[in-house]
This record gives sequence, structure tokens and C-alpha cells, in this order.
Amino acid sequence: MKKLLSLILALSMTVMMLVGCQSGGSTEDTDKDNTAKSEDSTSEKSDIKVGVIYIGDENEGYTEAHMTGIKEMKEALGLSDDQVIEVTNIPEDQTCYDTAKDLVGQGCNVIFANSFGHEDYMIEAAKEFPDVEFCHATGFKAASSGLSNMHNYFTAIYESRYVSGVVAGMKLNEMIEKGEITADKCKIGYVGAYPYAEVISGYTAFYLGVKSVCESATMEVQYTNSWASMDLEKSTAEALIADGCVLISQHADTVGAATACEAAGVPIVGYNVSMIATAPNTALTSASINWGPYYTYAVKAVMDGEKIDTDWCKGYSEGADCITELNKNTIAEGTEEKVAEVEQGIKDGTIHVFDTSKFTVDGSSLEDLIESNEDYKKYADYVSDGYYHESEAASAPSFDIKIDGIE
Repeated sequence: MKKLLSLILALSMTVMMLVGCQSGGSTEDTDKDNTAKSEDSTSEKSDIKVGVIYIGDENEGYTEAHMTGIKEMKEALGLSDDQVIEVTNIPEDQTCYDTAKDLVGQGCNVIFANSFGHEDYMIEAAKEFPDVEFCHATGFKAASSGLSNMHNYFTAIYESRYVSGVVAGMKLNEMIEKGEITADKCKIGYVGAYPYAEVISGYTAFYLGVKSVCESATMEVQYTNSWASMDLEKSTAEALIADGCVLISQHADTVGAATACEAAGVPIVGYNVSMIATAPNTALTSASINWGPYYTYAVKAVMDGEKIDTDWCKGYSEGADCITELNKNTIAEGTEEKVAEVEQGIKDGTIHVFDTSKFTVDGSSLEDLIESNEDYKKYADYVSDGYYHESEAASAPSFDIKIDGIE
């Protein structure tokens, strides 16, 4: 169903783009313009070639989610398999530049890379090949690079993190009601990859989602210092469980944590893909990204000769973020209804994930710290109307503040 909805969304975006080109001029002129544009698009469609550089492969959830988005883009735009070249397991080193250069040599008009550490190598390639568009996920240097062919993209993943946190909070409440834990023992464990803003923003959003329904919850974060390591994620989850954590979540790309949770009988909220197959008795849901809308948008822009946004970030409203299937065997009663309510609140703007009235930092509000503490003045441009405006000035997450309740 998720793939079908994503495909419908992508097709709708295509129709909207074409409608937008039809404003102005007489009906006759519009018909001529449309005919010409159709002929041009057909020609450009046959010429387009897309290159994709992946940090991993289909065996880890993050890359699998990107692969799904590329597949949806191909279906939405009618590209053939030989028009898309996907290269897997490219590390965050000079290999990325070499791969990008090779993809240019194979005739690619637009090249994507999906890992944070790929960015400098993509910029290097963009400088060398100004006629090719380079798009990098999770980065932040496109705007400052001064390159018109360098672009950053991400999604408002903090929204789906928040929603998945609500699912977790509902489960904690159920565990309290059943007498499995007490309210003062609601400690969550979080398996983080690196202490980057992307991870801090994500786990804070998750925690705020939990707190919105389970006020007594606290959270402990431990880092693996790896994006994808089955063994490290498993052992980190085991350490968190041993330290008294009664529910686990993650910003890490394998099912290692889910494996540990299934063995221990501890509920888990995953990332990227559903963990139900790995943890049928403990997986609740996963925070997830649908990359299809971006890949469709960016490739179509190249086909139509239009400029790609330097920074692109969309969320729930545009179908770019979601949670995976709710595991009806494990979720608390009323979770589906609560999720629908929260998702609607995010879409209509009545819920802001980083509402500054919902958290404190060292006992103070973020606004007060911005006024009184020199270390926090850098956040002034992000905070207005009572909330932190994440991923609005740039696509990459910027929230790296350690809030109370998380250790």
C-alpha cells in the first residue's frame, strides 16, 4: 500500500508541474506550447541517465529505502532499467569521487549519493563536471559551495520520529497499566549511530513524541559510531536493556537492535524499514522516509530543463515521511487512532515537533537561554512562534541541543 500511495503521489506531482507550465497565453498558444514540451520531454526522457551511489546495499534498511525510492521514480517517469545505474557499498572516501567520475563517463546527467560522508567527494565531482547535476542526501554544503549543479536533499524525518515516539509512549502506558513496569521506571534506550545533529534531532523528536503521551519517560542514548553494524547495534541494545531500559529505538541501519529486543522480549521502534519480520513479538513500528517524491522531482526537473532546489526538504504533508506498518500483535490499544490524530496535527500545523514549551534545557526554556547564554545565541534564527523551525533554513537537520530527560 505504501508503494502504491507513493506512486500515486509521484504521478500527482508530475501532473501539477505540467499544469503549472500552462498559465498565461491564449488557448492556441498553450496547446502549441504543450505539444512542443511533450515532444521535448520525450526526447529528453530517452536521453536521461541517472547514477546512484549508495553507502550500503539492500541488506541494510537505509539504503533499501533509497532503492525503493529510485524504483518508484523509474516507474513514475517511465525510465528503463538501463537508464539508471546503481552502485552499492561505496565508502565515505575518495571511492565516492571515483564512482561519480565513472558514472559521468557512462553518460549520467544526474548523480545521487546517499550518505553524509559522501558530500565532499560529490562537491569535488560537481566542480569538475559542471554540466552534470549532483544531489547529496543529508548534507549541508550545497548552498555554501557556490555551485549551481550541487544540491542537498533530506526529509522532515523528525516528524515520523515524533509519530513513532507516540507509538512507543502508548506502549509504555500499557505496560504501566498492566503492572509490568512502574511509571518511575519508564526508561527508553536509544541506539544512535554518531553524535551528529541528524541523530540528535531524530532522537529528541522521538523522545518528545513519547513524552506527549507518557510524561514520566526518560531516555538513555548510546552511540555505535557506525551507520550500519549488526554486531554493534545488537550489543548496544543489549547493554541498554541491561541498564534498565524497557523499550528500545534506534538511528542505525540494521536489524541488530531488533534481534536483541526479540531475544529479550523488549519492545522496539525501528528505523527505515519494518522490523516485524525480525522481531514479530516485540517490533511496534519504524520511523521511515519515502525518498520517491524527491527522486521523481529531481530527475523530472533534469528532464524538463528546470533547476533543482539547492536544498529540498518535505515531510508528512507531501508523503515524504511516514511510519511503517503498525504491528497489531504488539501495539497498545488505541494506538492507531492516536497515530491518525497526531499525523493530522502535523499536517495541519497544530502540532510542532520542537514546541519549545514542551522541553527544557538545564531547567530553562530555549528562548530564555538564547537571551541569556552566549552559547545559545546561534539558535536565535531557528526559534520563533513558540517552536524550533527544524530543516527550514536548510534541508539537513540542525537541532543538536541536549534537552532535559535524555542522558
